[in-house]
Amino acid sequence: MDHKITALTLQKRNRQRVNVYLDGEFAFGLARIVAAWLQVGQVISDEKIAELKAEDEREVAYQQALKLLNYRPRTESEIRQNLKKRGTSDEVIEAVLRRLHDAGLVDDKAFARLWVENRSDMRPRSQRALAYELKQRGVDREVIAETLEGLNDAELAYQAALQQARKYRNLDWQEFRQKMYAFLSRRGFDYSVSAEAVARVWAEEIEPERDDSGPAPLFIEDDFSDE
Repeated sequence: MDHKITALTLQKRNRQRVNVYLDGEFAFGLARIVAAWLQVGQVISDEKIAELKAEDEREVAYQQALKLLNYRPRTESEIRQNLKKRGTSDEVIEAVLRRLHDAGLVDDKAFARLWVENRSDMRPRSQRALAYELKQRGVDREVIAETLEGLNDAELAYQAALQQARKYRNLDWQEFRQKMYAFLSRRGFDYSVSAEAVARVWAEEIEPERDDSGPAPLFIEDDFSDE
């Protein structure tokens, strides 16, 4: 069955959508980009209407994905989950992801590299912690392994301890050590790596400022297990 377009008006609450009137009555709304080729007086079939609605669904989902990406880069899994929560069909989700891939807007490998670089610069943490974070965001196991290859937990722990040292620089060695161990543990580092990093930071950054400080031992086992 054919229908005649009798009016096209911008929606008052969303100027990026168009109300379509057929045969004198409101019929449906479309994204402006989908409705761009329509004209008043044009005759369209039921089949064409179905195509327009399907295209509009894809466009709405695509715009939602772009909103997510405006805040920060996202993984394919994060976008898929967000769209699914909004009731988007699997077919439309896959079409949106293909479009994002083609535009270079979604790339899990690039996401993983950027995530690790930012963490290492701003909030260093262990490879184990980084792997967990990436897994939580849906990054493939092989991509995670490839991204983390070459990282050194000893250096990451040292950088994390170095950043935190300024907060603890007025503490004595015992309290400094205890607080730093707890901090590094929360960042995913094991005891041996933490012990080395803490002793190194103390010796290089804290001890030189104190005339009465003795050298910090590399490993101290006496009361750590009770903390």
